[in-house]
Amino acid sequence: MASRSEYDIAVIGAGPGGYVAAIRAGQLGLKTAVIERDEVGGICLNWGCIPSKALLRNAEVVSLAKHGAEYGITFDNLKVDYSKAYDRSRVVVSRLTRGVASLLKKNKVDTIKGSARFVDAHTLTISPSEDVIVAKNIIVATGGRPRSIPPLPIDGEVVVTSRHAIEQKTAPSSVVIVGGGAIGVEFASIYHAYGAKVTVVELLPRLVPNEDEEISQQLERSFKKQGIEIMTGAKVTGVSKKGKTAQVKVEQNGATSEITADRVLVAIGIQGNVEDMGLEKVGIATERGFIKVDDNLATSAKGVYAIGDVTGKLLLAHAASAQGVMVVERIAGMESPGLDYTDMPKATYCSPQVASFGLTEKQAREQGHDVKIGKFPFIASGKALALGHTDGFVKLVTDAKHGEILGVHLIGPEVTELLAEISMTRMLEGTTTELGWVVHSHPTLSEALKEAALVAKGEAINI
Repeated sequence: MASRSEYDIAVIGAGPGGYVAAIRAGQLGLKTAVIERDEVGGICLNWGCIPSKALLRNAEVVSLAKHGAEYGITFDNLKVDYSKAYDRSRVVVSRLTRGVASLLKKNKVDTIKGSARFVDAHTLTISPSEDVIVAKNIIVATGGRPRSIPPLPIDGEVVVTSRHAIEQKTAPSSVVIVGGGAIGVEFASIYHAYGAKVTVVELLPRLVPNEDEEISQQLERSFKKQGIEIMTGAKVTGVSKKGKTAQVKVEQNGATSEITADRVLVAIGIQGNVEDMGLEKVGIATERGFIKVDDNLATSAKGVYAIGDVTGKLLLAHAASAQGVMVVERIAGMESPGLDYTDMPKATYCSPQVASFGLTEKQAREQGHDVKIGKFPFIASGKALALGHTDGFVKLVTDAKHGEILGVHLIGPEVTELLAEISMTRMLEGTTTELGWVVHSHPTLSEALKEAALVAKGEAINI
């Protein structure tokens, strides 16, 4: 028999936006339910961020083994088994999703299995149980899914999305990756480490096109040095399959070519999960396949909010989590600070890694800033030399007069771990002066941040 339950907050979707919002609501003493039709943790924990990072770690180990002679380690008959990498990624996922389920329970959040549909702005029906949820506030956190386009019909085996790729237990011997954004370049690194012939096709003029132009140039140089083929300013116009191989037609500079590959990974972006929830029934507006929200993440229906990928604001798991906390705290009457999406950190875990926040050099100049650049290459870093990974640099985009940090752009070994320090510096309104004052442990990669700040001030020591 169907039941009826009442809550202060109901969250639709238990990904990194939804489960964080639900936990924060539970901490604040609000009666909360989270509704999930698939797996707790959403795409990020189950089929995205987490398993891909586990696969990237395996790829890093394989790459180290292949270059063992540089470290005085030689052996014969190296064998690599991608299925073991897959198995390890699922162990990591399982541990994390169990942890999330435990945290929801600890914070007295009711986890409801099923699909939610709006009856009105405060009422949901859950299928297949037909239970009814009534809530003072509803947060939509249904996430997104990979986009597809007509020239690239997805079959889940030869032509695949990132989710299919995460679930496959074998690496291809050759692959065309359509899309040179974060997902595309991460899988390029994974498959290349396992011996695949990798071609990345990007429609725009450069890889990771949302990053600073110099970062894109460095990543392309690094990829080409590794043997990964790059085709920028190129468009895939069609795919034909013959058995378990694909013929990919690519247009570039007015010429058409064909590439044969075992697999085609379509990584051209995300679309919001906005269907089959009855949004139109309660007047929730959508735009370009995402839920339209204001600066408070409120939808056009009073009492209904949306967070995460389904809003299309910034397609990052940590952005979704931050949005979830902000919405819940404001519902609870707290003065939760707003979010600055320009300063939201971005991290891409290809090899070499890419990390950034703030304005690119071009954006800063276009906005009228008097720009001064502080740049320090990892070839001059003792720790990077010791690691044997010297491709890349730290680039600070600063205001020439006051040393304000306008943007930070990093490419190199483990640079995603350097974002926290520089983000804190920015949040506390620190400048290149303060960053240059901070004594860093030696030798560490983080010294490159200090050195770049000194370069911007004209006080460089180690370059």
